[in-house]
Amino acid sequence: MQLAGLDLNLLVALRALLAERNVTRAGAAIGLSQPATSAALARLRRHFGDELLVRVRGGYELTPLAAALVEPVETAAAMLERVFTAQPGFDPPTARREFTLRSSDYALAVLAEPLARTLRAEAPHVRLRLRQFGPADVEEIDTTLRTCDGLLMPHGFLTDHPAVDLFTDTWVCMVAADHPTVGDRLTLAELAELPWVDYLNRPTAFTPASWHLRTLGIEPRVEIVTESFQIIPFLVAGTDRVALVQERLAARYAGLAAVRVLPCPFDVVPLVEAMWWHPVHTRDAGHAWLREVMARVGRAVAGAG
Repeated sequence: MQLAGLDLNLLVALRALLAERNVTRAGAAIGLSQPATSAALARLRRHFGDELLVRVRGGYELTPLAAALVEPVETAAAMLERVFTAQPGFDPPTARREFTLRSSDYALAVLAEPLARTLRAEAPHVRLRLRQFGPADVEEIDTTLRTCDGLLMPHGFLTDHPAVDLFTDTWVCMVAADHPTVGDRLTLAELAELPWVDYLNRPTAFTPASWHLRTLGIEPRVEIVTESFQIIPFLVAGTDRVALVQERLAARYAGLAAVRVLPCPFDVVPLVEAMWWHPVHTRDAGHAWLREVMARVGRAVAGAG
């Protein structure tokens, strides 16, 4: 079917219907009356040859096709929003625009505070939307980058996309302040024996430092897997576990969790955090401003030590 033959307003209605699973609430979310939303649902049902929403006790549920449409509809809607918010120029003090960054909680812990201050000072009407990414976002990187303004991620995972470097960091080991066996230094033998808290721990989602540890023949005995770097200190405190964390993040948690930070007993892989974007955004004036701000905030973080 040709795009010219589609009513793109139906995408807005479909997105709301899939999210709300209720005609009245979907209409309220997009500013349509209940009859108008019902009419949109009828057109969508004819288009797809599927009920999309089926009545069950207590409300509605999605058909298998509708459930499969949730993610691609979100992606398509985000892409269209980015197309129609593009502007030939960008004046930070007066601009009213939303920028979306996808990031790990580690990068946000380091950057969010100075970034928020800078945006308030320079572009008070700009909205910043922060979303944490997951393994699927990295595995489908081209789609991810099309639906956001930037992805904050270290070098070593992405290629063939433009990026601006933000700051450098290194990896350290973290153990409980009162660890029963670890002294002032860790050994490779202890890393092999101790239980671990690990981040993600998937073939396509790992830290470069943990990957390097495996190249040394040490397979960590993982006891807890988490998708949050910031929770790691609290999963280590009061236990005999060990974890790899970024030094800047460890410094932010000094005094908040009963942990100690020790150097790694192997040559760690340096971490260079960067903001990556899809080339389609490169010539967008607003995006160019955002990149400059991110680079400036990154330099300030790096200069602060």
